[in-house]
Amino acid sequence: MTVSRALRWHRSRVLLLVSIAGSTLAVGALAAPPAHAAPTDDIRINEVVTTGNVNDSIELYNKGTTTVDISGWILKDDNNSSKYKIVSGTTLAPGAFGAFDVHDKFGLGSADKARLYLPDGSTLVDSFSWNDHSAPSWSRCPDGTGAFGTAEVTLGAPNDCGGGGGISPVAWPGSGSVVTADASNVFGTDLSGLYQEGSVMWGAQNSGKLWRMVPNGSGGWKPDTASGWTSGKTLRFPGGSGSPDSEGVTLTGAGSAGGVFVASERNGDASGTSRLSVLRYDVSGTGTTLTATKEWNLTAGLPSVGSNLGFEAVTWVPDTYLTATGFEDESTGSAYDPNRYGAHTGGVFFVGVEGTGMVYGYVLQDAGTFTRVASISSGMAGVMELQWEPQASRLWVVCDDTCGGQHRTMQINASGVLATTAIYNRPSGMSNLNNEGFSVAGASECIGGSKPVYWADDSNTGGHALRKGTVTC
Repeated sequence: MTVSRALRWHRSRVLLLVSIAGSTLAVGALAAPPAHAAPTDDIRINEVVTTGNVNDSIELYNKGTTTVDISGWILKDDNNSSKYKIVSGTTLAPGAFGAFDVHDKFGLGSADKARLYLPDGSTLVDSFSWNDHSAPSWSRCPDGTGAFGTAEVTLGAPNDCGGGGGISPVAWPGSGSVVTADASNVFGTDLSGLYQEGSVMWGAQNSGKLWRMVPNGSGGWKPDTASGWTSGKTLRFPGGSGSPDSEGVTLTGAGSAGGVFVASERNGDASGTSRLSVLRYDVSGTGTTLTATKEWNLTAGLPSVGSNLGFEAVTWVPDTYLTATGFEDESTGSAYDPNRYGAHTGGVFFVGVEGTGMVYGYVLQDAGTFTRVASISSGMAGVMELQWEPQASRLWVVCDDTCGGQHRTMQINASGVLATTAIYNRPSGMSNLNNEGFSVAGASECIGGSKPVYWADDSNTGGHALRKGTVTC
């Protein structure tokens, strides 16, 4: 994603998610206890977003112990004539979050209010006022009871009350030196996700193209000229139609022989509509067009974002790591058990959303079904790349120039959730580039305690899309 980052995108759908016992699920996905009358102060305004990459939204939270029917309750700004009526049949279970996109009824200004009323329109339940636009979110910390402050957007999920969890950014864990890793103007603009598979580098380009790269003899990469890869291969959705806005690429433990998996945020032939998908491609042939053998369309269960602010990243984490570390499955509230999901890839796919900075984990079943097992706030304004590093058992979460090129690492903590373990500034020798791709070399390339890493610059700054640095092993 390039110039559209600064645009506001609007859509009319109601954004409504619930989170029960730390699990974020679509309303109706679990049977909730019957709704009862409850003290009105159990329902609190919990988060307000007025500007940035998501629509004007107000999130409600149930801090009580009883499911509350909020059908017909009314949201207003500072204008009494404004009115957003919550649809019939809407309930919030204890600990649940409901986020409502209100922009079709009224806008939230730089000095404004969010107010919640009972269905009579005159009994005030809760309110919050501010004097400046959210940057990017006004969030209550702790959820439901604390004061409002600035935080990352986490609509439909627990508020980002810790940011980096008290972790301060530190210098890049490798050399500050960065060099170009491609010849001049080979790939052009829009090169995004990267994944290194030994002596092959896979690259996803936003224009619906997949590259297979090989070493160029100078420590960098060039297009493979065999088997139809010279100019990259055109990607299609299942059935051979459309043009995936391919942003991220990853492999499973089976390597490319098991298929190459691409994250796409929309169909380029219908660019105004989100289509948040993971697509599988068989790359064994010689043709110049690849048609997806399977698509997992995850759009319906995720918060609404602009069509060019969706999936930017994808990576795969093996079940063996997740089970060994006690990873908690948010869909069950208990330890992750791969056996409950039948045939799948032997791991969990994690996808990153640009517009919200959220990371979601999914089991993608071979049958085409899927289950969300994790929802994590990255603590950053946006996620442009995710990369699992087996050697260090850590997940890299990468932002571009929006965040000054910040990188974070995450691991499963004692509570069974992915949590930030370190925050790194970009290497001192690299400008603040529009890096949307990041790849870490394997353990076999570790020499003297360091190994290569690579970045993909979406803007092709200075005619180069690839850069190379190092990181400690």
